[in-house]
Amino acid sequence: MRIDAYNHIQQLYGTKSIKKTEEKRVSQASFKDQLMLSAAGKDAQIAKQAVANTPDVRESVIVPLKEQIDNGTYEVDVDDLAGKLLEKYNGLF
Repeated sequence: MRIDAYNHIQQLYGTKSIKKTEEKRVSQASFKDQLMLSAAGKDAQIAKQAVANTPDVRESVIVPLKEQIDNGTYEVDVDDLAGKLLEKYNGLF
């Protein structure tokens, strides 16, 4: 068996593997990260922005109630209040 032929074959295989790794490095360097949102994701983002822009308090409901309380004309229906209290109390147990 010829030892020099074995070294020659080993050198051939070694250079090919180096070339492959160099090609891989070049191809990986040209890759760019991308982000693609689905339609559902875009809709969720729009909905989230709409909720963030909506005020927490509806002034059209609060202002008349504040005026009635300030004027002393706000009246509470006792039967409705008692019924709601009983519903909450029964819901606890």
